Amino acid sequence: MTVVSQENHNDTVVVTPLLQDAADLEAADTECSERVVINISGLRFETQLKTLSRFPSTLLGDPRKRMRFFDPLRNEYFFDRNRPSFDAILYYYQSGGRLRRPVSVPVDIFLEELKFYEFEEETIELFKDDEGLSREEDRPLPTNIYQRQLWLLFEYPESSGPARINAIVSVVVILISIIIFCMETLPEFREVPLVPKTHPNGSIIAFEPSPFTDPFFMVETLCIVWFSFEFTMRFLSCPSKAAFFKNIMNIIDVVAIAPYFITLGLDLAEHQGSSQQAASLAILRVIRLVRVFRIFKLSRHSKGLQILGQTLQASLRELGLLIFFLIIGVVLFSSSVYFAEAEDPDSGFTSIPDAFWWAVVTMTTVGYGDMCPSTIGGKFVGSLCAIAGVLTIALPVPVIVSNFNYFYHRENEDEENVVYVHVKCGQQQQPFLSESDSNQSNPSLSKTEAFQESDDLETLTHPKVIPVETCTVRLTEI
Repeated sequence: MTVVSQENHNDTVVVTPLLQDAADLEAADTECSERVVINISGLRFETQLKTLSRFPSTLLGDPRKRMRFFDPLRNEYFFDRNRPSFDAILYYYQSGGRLRRPVSVPVDIFLEELKFYEFEEETIELFKDDEGLSREEDRPLPTNIYQRQLWLLFEYPESSGPARINAIVSVVVILISIIIFCMETLPEFREVPLVPKTHPNGSIIAFEPSPFTDPFFMVETLCIVWFSFEFTMRFLSCPSKAAFFKNIMNIIDVVAIAPYFITLGLDLAEHQGSSQQAASLAILRVIRLVRVFRIFKLSRHSKGLQILGQTLQASLRELGLLIFFLIIGVVLFSSSVYFAEAEDPDSGFTSIPDAFWWAVVTMTTVGYGDMCPSTIGGKFVGSLCAIAGVLTIALPVPVIVSNFNYFYHRENEDEENVVYVHVKCGQQQQPFLSESDSNQSNPSLSKTEAFQESDDLETLTHPKVIPVETCTVRLTEI
């Protein structure tokens, strides 16, 4: 409808488009305000479509994606998923991006729910950072083919049969080295008998045997030769020398090899009589003690030790709180037991610092019994100290166990993915990837798909077949 002014026929006001735009906006608002019912394993949730449309890239935010789960008979969307997790997922849409995991839901289960509802990778990574979980990083491979083969041989035992044999040999050598380190401290091996030697004038003089003829030294030398060879090969074939020395496992290798050469130099200097014996013995004891850290080399070939290390790294905040609470309890109860036992002349609590040891032993429920209260007040304080120690230690344990379960399940899933990807790549061809693209791509090794190509490359080379049900739904919508 057009309204024409009588005074000036040239001035016209168009009303119809404005009314049409208002009608369209009102219809859009009505459509966005439409309520939708979501059934999660029997528990029904109700929200508005505009709430879900805030994140259109997710499963619930995309109408085409969530249409697969629509039940026309009940007029609702049905998901056979974890119900406690959906409270936090729905709150993510309602709050505009705040993601908080329910306390009753483990981390690994909540991550599976986030992946099912197709949350963005940035959101999942931020959630992992908030939970203290380490990110999965791609490990680059050398560009040179020979250098890459050496790197896979010494760094990744699952890459081939020779790599597994090399890992087994390395584990055996580490075990032999640790056994030798423990055996040489036995009294029968520690006391070296003197070797008699006949002087030219006929007298017999006893000399200490050369340390280089000791069987333990010979076996230790063979072990160090293998460690040095393995470390040298890995250093020469690594893709980045700077990143090589930033790895904690490589630092452990250096710590395991260095004491041998330092001990060897001190033995040579002492054998030649150019050093003081007392000073050299003190240094040797410290250096030989460092050799015990060689046991951490087993973590390179043990998934269990790697999971334990990742769990401790992800639980540093909880462990820090535990130590902080223990320190508060130690100071509090050691002071209390000191004043409670002050009237007893036979008391072993001569000062508050002396009572620190008793408080630590009692709060950790070890109870050596070398120090114990004798008065009624001291026994009452000791009872409170033991109860407080049990509660303090028990508080962060569920979080640490949850982190351990997360890393344990992730490692198991990684192993399953490796086998699956290997079979899949062996049965299909790669029609879409040209030689120039493969040469230009930077070779890297993903932690979740060791020694195979990444999921993105697999998607390009092996396109997934859309299920028939999905195609039917999309045709119906059209």
